[in-house]
Amino acid sequence: MKLQNIPFNITNWEEIPSQRYEGEKGYALWQVQQFDQIRVRMVTYSVNYLADHWCLKGHILFCIDSELSTELKDGRIFTLHAGMSYQVADHAEAHRSFTAKGAKLFIVD
Repeated sequence: MKLQNIPFNITNWEEIPSQRYEGEKGYALWQVQQFDQIRVRMVTYSVNYLADHWCLKGHILFCIDSELSTELKDGRIFTLHAGMSYQVADHAEAHRSFTAKGAKLFIVD
């Protein structure tokens, strides 16, 4: 990730509209800011959310609230609780997320 062409600015996430994306189960609400090649998101997952696809995009993900589990295609499962993060490179390992309780995340990709 190379951060370039991004002047200093502040994001008030309360002012950013959300878009709803349906999962295999539940839904995700995305608030998105695009800065050149970098996408920054605040994502809120509903209770009983399960992603509808295996993702190959790299992310830096920080769990703000509740807990989120991420399954890798090889069957391993990792659970983040509030205050934890994960990092994965583009095309490194296919992954998908799920949560029984719902979760709020900050994601850079």
